[in-house]
Amino acid sequence: MESCGRVYRPRRPQQTPLYRLLESLYEPVKLCWEERFEPCYGFWQGCWDDAVARYLDCGVWEEGFARVRCGECKYEMLVAFSCKQRELCPSCAAKRGSELAAFLTDHVLEDVGHAQWVFTIPKMLRPLFFRRRELRGVLARLAWHTVQKLMADAVCEPQLRPGMVSVIQTFGDRINPHPHVHALVSRGGWTRDDRFIPVPYVDSTAAQRLFRHEVFAYLQREELISLERVELLSSWRHSGFSVHNTVYVAAGDQGSIEALVRYMMRPPVSLARLRLLPGSDEVLHFPKAGGDDPGSAKPERIDAMDYVARVLAQIPPPRKHLVRYHGYYSNAARGKRRRDRSSPVESVSPEQEPAPSPEAAALRKRWADLLRRVYEIDPLVCPRCSATMRVVGFITQPQTIKRILDHLQRSTSRPRSPPVTGTQLPATCS
Repeated sequence: MESCGRVYRPRRPQQTPLYRLLESLYEPVKLCWEERFEPCYGFWQGCWDDAVARYLDCGVWEEGFARVRCGECKYEMLVAFSCKQRELCPSCAAKRGSELAAFLTDHVLEDVGHAQWVFTIPKMLRPLFFRRRELRGVLARLAWHTVQKLMADAVCEPQLRPGMVSVIQTFGDRINPHPHVHALVSRGGWTRDDRFIPVPYVDSTAAQRLFRHEVFAYLQREELISLERVELLSSWRHSGFSVHNTVYVAAGDQGSIEALVRYMMRPPVSLARLRLLPGSDEVLHFPKAGGDDPGSAKPERIDAMDYVARVLAQIPPPRKHLVRYHGYYSNAARGKRRRDRSSPVESVSPEQEPAPSPEAAALRKRWADLLRRVYEIDPLVCPRCSATMRVVGFITQPQTIKRILDHLQRSTSRPRSPPVTGTQLPATCS
C-alpha cells in the first residue's frame, strides 16, 4: 500500500470522559453494586477488576512502550502499549474490529454477495439472555438455524449451506442490556459438491416467525419459560421478535464489507457521544442520530454511577467467544477445504518441511497495517522527513521507563481524578 500523507499521532486516553469516569467511580460503583445495581445488571463479575485496571493502563507511557525511530533523520517516537480489553476500551475495540474485518475479507468470505441480518428478542426475554451468559451462544445458533432452513427451503435443497459469521452484541443505544445477534450472511449457499446457489431474497416476516419458533422451542425444552408465557408473547400483535436483512453488499466490494464488520464489532461506548458535566453527578449521552455531531441531537442525562454500571455489565468473561462461524464459513468446513486443496505429502523430514504460507504469515495483521487499512494513516511515516520508521525496541522495565520519560521531560506522575460527584468534577472535562 502506498504511503499516505497523514501521519500518526498518539492518543491521550487520560483526557477521555470514559477514562475519567472509570478512574474516579469504579470503586464506589463496586462497593454499592449488590444493593443498587445487581437487580438490573446481574451479579458482580470478578474479571472486571483486571479489565478496568488494564484499561486504565492502556496508552499510558508509564506502563511501557515501543520505541520507533527514523533511520534517516533519527526522529524517535514512543508508542504506548494497549490493553486489548474487549467491550471496554474504544481504541482496542476499533483495532479488534479492523483485525476481524481484515481476517474475514482475506481468509474467510467468498467472493459472493452478503447481507447483514439482525436478530432481536422481546424485552421480556432480554434479562434472561443477558444474565445467563451461556445462552448468548445459543441465540447465535438459533439465528443460524433460521437462516439455513429458510435458504434451503427457498431453493428446495435441504443440504444447502450458507456462510454466516455472527457477532453477539449485548447493548442497546443507551448501553442498556439488549442481547441480539448481528450476522454477515452470504446471499445464497453451497451444495455438498461446493456449487453455489444464489438466494437473493428471504422474506423477513417468515424469518421472524421461524426465529420466534426456534427461541420458544429451545426455552421450553430447557424449562426456562412456561407455556403460559409463550402463549402470552405469541398473542401480542408485535411480539418483540424481529429480523432485519435489508442491508447487503455486492460481491467484490471489500471496503463495504470491512466497514460493515467494524460496525458489527463496535464497542458499547462511543466517546463522541459521551460528555461529562462539571459540577454534576450526571453525564450526557447523545443518541445515535447525533453521530459525530452531538450538537444536532438532544442528549440524555444519565447518573454517572449508573452509566459506569452499564459499561461494566457489558464486559464479557475472558476467553468466551463473541464471534461465531457457521455453515460454509465454519472452522471445520474451511479446514476441510484447505486440506482438499493442499497436495498430499507422503513423508517429509523436519528439514524438508515447507515454510509457512504467506497467508498463514499474514493471518494476524500488524498494528501499522491495521491503521493504514482503516484510517488511511501510516504510523511508520516520519513526521519530519516522511521516511519509513521502524520499531527498535520494547521498554518494559520501570526504571528504564522513568529514565527515558525524564530525559524527554514527560512526567511519570499519574494523579487520580477526583470523584465525579457534586462540584468535584474539574471544568477541564467539559
